[in-house]
Amino acid sequence: MTHKKRISLPVIALLMIMALVTIIPSCKSGKNAKLQFCTIEDFKLMPKIDIHCHISVERKAFMEQALTDNFRILTINTDAAEEPPVEEQQRFALYQINAFPGRLAYLTSFSMKGWNEQDWQEKTLAYIKESFKKGAIGLKVWKNIGMVEKDKSGKFIMIDDPKFDTIFNYLEMNGIPVCGHLGEPKNCWLPLEEMTVNNDRQYFKDHPQYHMFLHPEFPSYEDQITARDNLLRKHPNLHFMGAHLGSLEWSVDELDRHFEMFPNFTVDMAARTCHIEKQAQADWQKVYDFFIKYQDRIIYGTDQGDWEGADADTLKFKSTTHEVWTRDWKFLTTDESMTSWEVDGTFKGLKLPKEVIEKIYYKNAMKLFQGGWK
Repeated sequence: MTHKKRISLPVIALLMIMALVTIIPSCKSGKNAKLQFCTIEDFKLMPKIDIHCHISVERKAFMEQALTDNFRILTINTDAAEEPPVEEQQRFALYQINAFPGRLAYLTSFSMKGWNEQDWQEKTLAYIKESFKKGAIGLKVWKNIGMVEKDKSGKFIMIDDPKFDTIFNYLEMNGIPVCGHLGEPKNCWLPLEEMTVNNDRQYFKDHPQYHMFLHPEFPSYEDQITARDNLLRKHPNLHFMGAHLGSLEWSVDELDRHFEMFPNFTVDMAARTCHIEKQAQADWQKVYDFFIKYQDRIIYGTDQGDWEGADADTLKFKSTTHEVWTRDWKFLTTDESMTSWEVDGTFKGLKLPKEVIEKIYYKNAMKLFQGGWK
């Protein structure tokens, strides 16, 4: 007579638990986790940062709307002929920071005036250091380097000029991030009728001085990108945010290539979301996969702000600001069919997972610009 081997109750309980673990999906993040997505209610509930704005006035309307929509703001000083001097822009930034503590931060910049003088580096670095003492959390360089400024021999000054090394060495050594708007969208080198999105067509129609198709004697698109890439190679530890999708807005494949080449390279989306929408028309899955792959290196921004000459109707101004923010939110958080004046035809929203949205709208900015928005 044979006897069956008894299994103790504790062993049976353990086997049952193990079986349940294999059947029940994990609640933690992973391939089996159920993705969460944002709702329209999350727009106001979720803390957000618009990483690329310009506030060059004392009017408080823009920041009031930012508070209503739960945005923190980075206002960026820019050495542009159309803007007040960088010293005045800094004054406006400090005024707004004092009025909205913890909701606003700023990037300083420097003037190219006096480039040909021997003490330009010394004076420029002193101004930058003083800005950081006043509270600046990074530095902005603009497209006037490469597209406007020339040295005493009449040659265009490019961002990889060795004369800038003193500044970038200081920033790199001290872990200070840089925002670089260098070059322009590739459309800039095309005639108006061949441009791929309508906002580029409108901008370069209104600003022919920056429409490089009209100025073939200026450095090419490739020259601009090469100079910026040379800067990143010379300063591999420099934390660099390429403004406006790093002037690589025309191709997520090209952005992918640059992300692989430069580990400390991130980009903001300011004024280039329409290029993403355009590419999503042609290959939605490629664009979606790109955002998933590089969710840690893309930061939301709009290029909005307030300045002399902006809409004087405060209610209308606030409404327009809100509309830009909500339209972008809809594109990034839903898969609805959409239209925009900037892009011909319809396109579908990306409907990115909530954890990705949280990074693009907030966490990536907080990580890159540590110490901002205290």
